[in-house]
Amino acid sequence: MIVKIVNQSDNPLPGYSTALSAGMDIRASLSEEIVLKPLERKLVPTGLFIELPRGYEAQIRPRSGLALKHGITILNAPGTIDADYRGEIGVILVNLSNEEFVIKNGERICQMVIAQHETVEWNETMQLNETERGAGGFGHTGKH
Repeated sequence: MIVKIVNQSDNPLPGYSTALSAGMDIRASLSEEIVLKPLERKLVPTGLFIELPRGYEAQIRPRSGLALKHGITILNAPGTIDADYRGEIGVILVNLSNEEFVIKNGERICQMVIAQHETVEWNETMQLNETERGAGGFGHTGKH
């Protein structure tokens, strides 16, 4: 799949770390460092603008290393970039640790996964077909 991208940062284009990676690393595009204090959230610019085809979205997901080592994650994970959005990709990072975290220009701050999706048309009804599970949810199986 080929996707149009505008890169207004001084960072490389998003890329896959390995041949079988699902997510591409996205980097911060900053003129000065951002300090994230404990429990603070900030919108981090990337300098990237994309044009996805109809029926696709870009999902913005946390990087596991930042989450494990520093408590940095994405507040609205996964963030969704719709095919008709043409603005800059911004990433809402939050610091869930007890220590400040410094974000530098070029730092890999998240992953982006391009995913196909369906557009549904509702068929309103008064009854749904029965299943073995039924309405059970949130631990309904009782398994430990």
